[in-house]
Amino acid sequence: MPLPEQFTGLARRVNNWGRWGPEDERGTLNLITPERVVHAASLVRTGRRFTLALPLDEDGPQIGMIEGRDNPKRTMIMVNAQVMGPEHAFRTSDDRVEMGLQAGTHWDALAHVSYQGRLYNGFDASEITEAGAAHCGIDKAGPIVGRGVLLDVARALGVPRLGDATRGHALTAADLDAAAEFGKAEIRPGDIVLIRTGAMTTLKAGDKPGYNYPCSGPSMQTVPWFHAHDVAAVATDTMAFEVYPPERDDAQLPVHLLHLVEMGMLQGQNWDLEALAEDCAADGVYEFFLTASPEPFTRAVGAPVIPVAVK
Repeated sequence: MPLPEQFTGLARRVNNWGRWGPEDERGTLNLITPERVVHAASLVRTGRRFTLALPLDEDGPQIGMIEGRDNPKRTMIMVNAQVMGPEHAFRTSDDRVEMGLQAGTHWDALAHVSYQGRLYNGFDASEITEAGAAHCGIDKAGPIVGRGVLLDVARALGVPRLGDATRGHALTAADLDAAAEFGKAEIRPGDIVLIRTGAMTTLKAGDKPGYNYPCSGPSMQTVPWFHAHDVAAVATDTMAFEVYPPERDDAQLPVHLLHLVEMGMLQGQNWDLEALAEDCAADGVYEFFLTASPEPFTRAVGAPVIPVAVK
């Protein structure tokens, strides 16, 4: 099915290929310069810390909608083992885990999606094989630290959660502007933007199916907004990241394609923003130092992350 002109026109408008050179595999993360990291560090004033990751256990958010993207299963491989011999006092325990790398709180790598045989910056999608991604894997992202900004769209619009049980709310540029104004937070080049829809409250209430589907999130209307603001990366508190079911039947997960392939901008999903949002609402400060480096799995197309916001 050919992509609609609404999509292809946006793709031409926001394309970043070649902006940081023909061999670049980091995309908009290049916008997080040393000077911007120094400024982000200056935002730490109280030392309050907020972990934005879901617990890694078998009770995670996955319900089998994508085969193999399983919640973590941790098992012990040694329990008080006498690895140095029974004559020594030393004992040790060890464990292992099996999970889908994108099962919990994670970043999608630029290689996570493709279309028309293309990855970000013109790399060939056929180079993704059973061995993983030759280009644009999550190991190419490197450390991710900088100024984080919470856009609490749900609070800004006066609702506990965007959307309803039948359809997600398609976020617009006006919604993002309203949340920025609500938080008195100017969006600057190199920022890492976190979008709260309130969906995490559904997961925490035990309604996994309701959390998984439908999803509120950015629509195609927001893509020029991210490009114009030179956002470095963006994460949401939802399963699908973008609005799903999609705005149009002829463009499935179009925001993934526009962000990851055309712009080279990482997307994060399943981020728990609830405690941070409560604190921001209490003190009125919606900017913070954020550390959110992915686990550097070689050639992986996504990876778990333990984001920590420090205020």
